[in-house]
Amino acid sequence: MNMFDPELLRTFLAVERAGGFTAAGRILGLRQSTVSGHVARLELAAGRELFRRDTRNLALTADGAAMVGFARTILEAQEQAERHFSGSRLTGLIRLGASDDVVGRELPDVLYEFQRAHPGVDLELTVGLSENLKTRMAAGELDLMVGKRLPGEQHGELLWRDRLVWAGRRGATDLTDPVPLVTYPPPSLTRLTALRALEREGRSWRVACVSDSQLGLRAAVLAGLGVLVHAESLLPADVFAVDDPSLPDLGELEFVLIRRHRTPTDPERALCEAIAAGARRVRANVAGGRVAVAVGADR
Repeated sequence: MNMFDPELLRTFLAVERAGGFTAAGRILGLRQSTVSGHVARLELAAGRELFRRDTRNLALTADGAAMVGFARTILEAQEQAERHFSGSRLTGLIRLGASDDVVGRELPDVLYEFQRAHPGVDLELTVGLSENLKTRMAAGELDLMVGKRLPGEQHGELLWRDRLVWAGRRGATDLTDPVPLVTYPPPSLTRLTALRALEREGRSWRVACVSDSQLGLRAAVLAGLGVLVHAESLLPADVFAVDDPSLPDLGELEFVLIRRHRTPTDPERALCEAIAAGARRVRANVAGGRVAVAVGADR
């Protein structure tokens, strides 16, 4: 038997939380005598008294207070070991590409849960524009990527469609020509779509801010420098769709998953399934007209 049996430690912590042997027994479904026996065995193993008892009160001794911390650490370590050795046996490396706007939404949660389920898989995340990530995919530098494509393009597996909107800080005004644009640098698909739409309507424009990060774009928009073209489901905090009928319609973009291998490895297949599950949540949110939490996006 271990010096500090996990069962005894759980009983000890239950007594400490409940403030008594009888109350702990009710929580654990044990008789009071069994609870007392567990604590006595733990005290014997430790060689120290853990509780100071009298007819009315039960209090931790100094050693008992120390044991609370040790018990929690021991039980947590045991749970981690059990998860590790009883969980997934997938191993390997996945090089994943995603744009920086998605990193602030659902992708971190998807990756966190994936790594908890598959601790033997190492993830290497590269953040960038979808068109640049596609180039890296073609060069064999990435295994998977989540990004966007223009309507009518065929590469990748469709995850969901999203409406593009003009966006700014609440109450944004003065969108007369030239329209002030806050945008990612080329080859951004949202930048390309915005310029095509303005040119189609004969509107003039000027670039008020260029940033390769969503943090920079958000700061520029909140500073009132201009408007941003963005997927509606992925709008940054405090940035809102602009209700201005003079601005041209932007249509939609499609979010896709691109794989390098025709037949994915087992770890890649598992990650693709996790991303697809996140995409289903996004589709439900988009269909319901709510601001969606996204697993992948492009600029």
